[in-house]
Amino acid sequence: MTINVNLQVDAKGLACPMPIVKTKKAIDQIEAGEVLEIEATDRGSLADMKGWADSTGHQYIGTKEEGELLIHYIRKADPSETKEVTAFEPEIDNDQLKEALNDEETLVVDVREPAEYAFGHIPGAVSIPLEDLEERMKELDVAKTINVVCRTGNRSSMAAQKLADRGFSKVQNVVPGMSQWDGDIQSK
Repeated sequence: MTINVNLQVDAKGLACPMPIVKTKKAIDQIEAGEVLEIEATDRGSLADMKGWADSTGHQYIGTKEEGELLIHYIRKADPSETKEVTAFEPEIDNDQLKEALNDEETLVVDVREPAEYAFGHIPGAVSIPLEDLEERMKELDVAKTINVVCRTGNRSSMAAQKLADRGFSKVQNVVPGMSQWDGDIQSK
């Protein structure tokens, strides 16, 4: 399979949100209809690239895996097809989440990759990686307040929007997320 690529982005060795940050900058350098190739090693970029492309109107073509290397392809949309990405509202900060953890009507959903979750997560958090969210939403109680967390608030923003779009009315995005979490941590 040969894909004609107009610009390549090296995001190898970078963790979320940097592959998306580099992709956002690079997409502005190509014309509508042209293809961006992003090389990344962060497994979370699988869901991040697809989610970002879907939320902006660009076309996620797919991803090739070559060992640890993930090669993503995104076609730039025409300006009339794109939409501005905004952070999901409502947001809560880490301190507000700490206070909410004592409420039995609160659920924390961690949308990071399984390895990230295993090395440290909020006790009681449910692990549902972003790429699995669509098929696992049925596991969640729509009556509870769902606090979605990731490393920085980017993946959790996309996940929170997906949940809200599917009828979950009590969803909150946790920012800045696990990158600055100073509460209790549990390892798996």
